[in-house]
Amino acid sequence: MRKSALKVAALFSGGKDSTYAVYRALLEGNSVEYLVTVVTSNPNSWMFHRINVEMTRYQADAIGIKQIMVPSMGIKEKEVEDLKVALKGLSDVEGLVSGVIASRYQRSRIEKICDELGLKCIAPLWGMEPERLLREQYALRFETIVTSVSAEGLDKSWLGRKLDEAAIEELRRLNEKFGINMCFEGGEGETFVLDCPIFRKKLRVKEAVKKWFGDWGVYEILSLECVDKVQSSPSQVPP
Repeated sequence: MRKSALKVAALFSGGKDSTYAVYRALLEGNSVEYLVTVVTSNPNSWMFHRINVEMTRYQADAIGIKQIMVPSMGIKEKEVEDLKVALKGLSDVEGLVSGVIASRYQRSRIEKICDELGLKCIAPLWGMEPERLLREQYALRFETIVTSVSAEGLDKSWLGRKLDEAAIEELRRLNEKFGINMCFEGGEGETFVLDCPIFRKKLRVKEAVKKWFGDWGVYEILSLECVDKVQSSPSQVPP
């Protein structure tokens, strides 16, 4: 382990960006001790994902890192305090990893928690260009599906769709036409990772249901199964 390596906790929603942030933290030599997942009862949380959050336990098992589930009512600002209380109990960590890309609302609150608890704030994806980020993940064989959409141009057909080359190209066109963030950083959608280099097993959706509400919808995963895969070393991040 590198001299600069830290023992860290990572905020983990099961989506592509929090998962990629864990990957990057490990690649940089840090020891990720915990995956911290906030389970909010509010579907409109300002800070945290809601759809399929209970299924993140399968991902944590596939990665092999202990998961801490943090219950929260999802009340604005109070949900941040709920996270802070949970992190305060992890006395063996020195930093906090997050997958925040462009949300100053989220970053400012994560930084505040870190300052108050004496943790290093680690945001390896901050400021990255969305298309480049998607292409990096795809090149590293992240198998990611879309689990919610709520923006113009994103219809029911996106629910459950894999973020492959064709999907990335279509998102690029939708960005040009409607101005949506290709990484869904503006709340346009959410994702769920089924496989990536740090998964010891890959996940497969056994049963799911699409729920459409006129101009937005969710892909609710009802059951998953773990599938063995050939173990391989994580690839390096493309330049």
